[in-house]
Amino acid sequence: MMKALVFPGQGSQFPGMGKELYDARKDIKDIMDHANDVLGFSITKIMFEGDAAALQQTKVTQLSIFIYSVAAIKVVNGIGASMVAGHSLGEFSALVANGVITFEDGLKLVQQRALAMQQACDDVPGTMAAILGLPDDIVENICRETTGVVVPANYNCPGQLVISGEKSAVEAACIALKEAGAKRALILPVHGAFHSPLMQPAQDQLEAAIHATKFRTASMPVYQNINAEAVTDPETIKKNLIAQLTGPVKWTQTIQNMSKDGAESFIEVGPGNTLQGLIRKINPNAHTASGTS
Repeated sequence: MMKALVFPGQGSQFPGMGKELYDARKDIKDIMDHANDVLGFSITKIMFEGDAAALQQTKVTQLSIFIYSVAAIKVVNGIGASMVAGHSLGEFSALVANGVITFEDGLKLVQQRALAMQQACDDVPGTMAAILGLPDDIVENICRETTGVVVPANYNCPGQLVISGEKSAVEAACIALKEAGAKRALILPVHGAFHSPLMQPAQDQLEAAIHATKFRTASMPVYQNINAEAVTDPETIKKNLIAQLTGPVKWTQTIQNMSKDGAESFIEVGPGNTLQGLIRKINPNAHTASGTS
């Protein structure tokens, strides 16, 4: 059975995350302690002892999920995966898993990404909304017809698409989408328009950091968010990773392509089980499991 590793993104964090792994294995403790040293503060203290509000700060959330996910790679070591993918932030964990970047370089990039995104959110406030029960093409058309900046941001699974952009444009699109038959058009509790053109300032900052980081040829293909295609070439991976901040997360298409290329078992490596639920909706025949259970 061909196996794939998949890594979750923002929203999968939970209080106490990583403490059990930290206490159970010295190799994982060493990874997390090294993260504290690189960052210059105790991220593990926030992960282990912080409440939900503390973990929701973008500059904390992204680092915590990345560190947990990379530590969890140790748990699935030797599982024999043939391909990897990550949802948004999770793409950085996937690139560590297939040897494209080191943990330390990934940690620095995620920190810069989080700070740049937070700054973009503060400078140009936006929002996102989950749209349930409509075909993708209808959502895409209504976004195009709506005045202002509003675009598809996350193709999570069939019938579940997240849109992103200016607050007024997202609200107007939600009204039109409900009129078009959406079961729900729910504004999400976020303060930024992730994966939309409003993230351009963050993308500009991250681009410089990515170009300054050493990327290696992948040991196994990574299916990247921006086009859902398998890539091993480091320069192409860089280009796609930069484009990800302002482009959509094509998760539905990613899982479809991985399945088409032979993946039958998907192991979610990181906090939570959100991706397993999405994968079963995309490919009901897929076997899914947690990499930390």
